[in-house]
Order: sequence, then structure tokens, then C-alpha cells
Amino acid sequence: MRAVDLELFKPELVFFDFEAANSDELFEKLANELAPYGYIKDSWLAGIKKREETYPTGLAFETVSVALPHVDPEHLNKPYIAVIKPKEPIAFRGMAGIDGDVPAQIIVNLGLTAHEEGQVAVLQALMGVFLDTDAVSRIMAQTTPEGMVETMRELCS
Repeated sequence: MRAVDLELFKPELVFFDFEAANSDELFEKLANELAPYGYIKDSWLAGIKKREETYPTGLAFETVSVALPHVDPEHLNKPYIAVIKPKEPIAFRGMAGIDGDVPAQIIVNLGLTAHEEGQVAVLQALMGVFLDTDAVSRIMAQTTPEGMVETMRELCS
């Protein structure tokens, strides 16, 4: 069994040129995108902000800076993986051991209803993708939701 349910990548969950001054604003805008599709509960926004404050998710890889924010399952109606390529990098606090902010060029928001082990496996798979220079180039070159979904599914399979 693969670590990532590839069906969680969907065109409706890919956002380009997202504009946000900070991670809180990104989450507020993302909530407005996810709610109409029934992915999230009313508690999602407060839940993801609190989790990001407690467990920051910014990571600086050799070729790209990313954020992998996720939320606890009780804030979800159904699982999803959203991919956000902001217009300008958005500052996220660095993950454990990283001082300061990371200017995230791509954000992968995990809304997983699986247990903690499943979430860790997905995070590990994504980290492997972002360590691969060629994979990062392919992701950053995407300009359509369908292309991003196809690329992410292929890279995470």
C-alpha cells in the first residue's frame, strides 16, 4: 500500500497565485475555498492556526522552501490534500530545529483523517519529493490545476 492516497489530489484543491501576507491570512482564504466543497468543519480555521503555532511546518530544502501545514482529523468532514503555489513566498515559522521564518514557495496542506502514522507516512513521502531537484522543477513548472494534480500523483506514487 502506498503512503499517499493519490485520489486526494484534485484540481479543485490546487491554487495558483494565492496572495496572503502571512500564514494566518493564507489559512483564512483557504478556509473559504475548502468549505464550499464540504472538506472542513467550522472549527478548521482555529484548529489549523493553533496547530501551526504549536508545531510550525516551514522547511527549507536545497531548491525550494515549503510548508506542510496539517490539521487534526476532528476538524475535517472528509480528507484532502491542497497544493498552493503563492504569488509571492509566504512566511511560515520553521519546523522543529529551524530558527526563524521560511519563505514558502509551495504549501501542501494536508487534511488527513487517517491516524498519526498515516500522516507521518504522507509527510515523509512529500519530503522525499521535495528533496528531489528534478521533482521540484516539475512541480514549480506547473501552471494548471490538472497538471499539478498529475505531477503530484506521479511523484507521490
